[in-house]
Amino acid sequence: MNDINPSNQTKLLGLDRYISELIGLSKKNKLPNKILLSGNKGIGKSTLAYHFVNYSLSIDEEFNYDETNFKINENNRSFKTIQNQSNPNFILIDIYPDKKLIDINQIRNLILNLNKSSFNKKARFILIDNIELLNINSINALLKILEEPTNNVHFILINNNKKILSTLSSRCLNFKIFLSHNECLKISNNLLNDQLDSLINDDLINYYLTPGNTYKLIKFAQINNYDLLNINLRNFLKLIIKDQHYKKDENIKFLFFDLIEYYFRKINQSISSTIHDKYSYFLKRISDTRKFNLDEESLFVEFEEEILNG
Repeated sequence: MNDINPSNQTKLLGLDRYISELIGLSKKNKLPNKILLSGNKGIGKSTLAYHFVNYSLSIDEEFNYDETNFKINENNRSFKTIQNQSNPNFILIDIYPDKKLIDINQIRNLILNLNKSSFNKKARFILIDNIELLNINSINALLKILEEPTNNVHFILINNNKKILSTLSSRCLNFKIFLSHNECLKISNNLLNDQLDSLINDDLINYYLTPGNTYKLIKFAQINNYDLLNINLRNFLKLIIKDQHYKKDENIKFLFFDLIEYYFRKINQSISSTIHDKYSYFLKRISDTRKFNLDEESLFVEFEEEILNG
């Protein structure tokens, strides 16, 4: 399976129209210095950001960005230095693996960095991923930077379709990134070297799984020796709860929320009024658990007892 880390993706899949618009704004000198990319997690927003950054930084370099095929040249200097985290014109802010929120110190360090003189005349790009995970102190510190940005500095903020403060979103040009179900399947198949149909069955492929999440789901199954070709959604959900994978893998925990919602939508056509009431109840539980970072184990256990075993 391919590596799907956004910083390593040299080919942009399915998001041609969005990068074309960004490049067009840049060529007309109308690119805003605050851009918000919003869409479902795993749809390719960060990959889109990396491609646009490479387009901008590689203009005067050898092996510059291929606008025709929307492709980064692996021999390009900016691409290599961003990969090894040594590019003076690019800063990434994201949640640390052992944290639940983006820390205020990360924003403070960003401010210190921006106050330093630039090493060259190129634009500087600040990519902040998962901005819905900024705590209130981090947001307030970030707002001050956005209100008085340094010259030739561009902020690209990534939001996974979560609610964020209007004071933050109103300062940005918002691109709402969307892919159709067929586009998601096509991209997923590309990431999986045209093996999608041999790795997962139709019962587990749904309209709520993005290419990135489909890839992570299949990788998770391979690591744990789960056969996604011969298991239905209900039994797969029971398996995840039984083995408590939501405690061991953050990606699977968030995928599990989506799979529960999908399960209810699948059975919603033929369920009783009692189950329908539980459907509404659990959707609210999921929403509250995600929003307020509540204990998810009680939710999953209750879901298994009331719905999967009911």
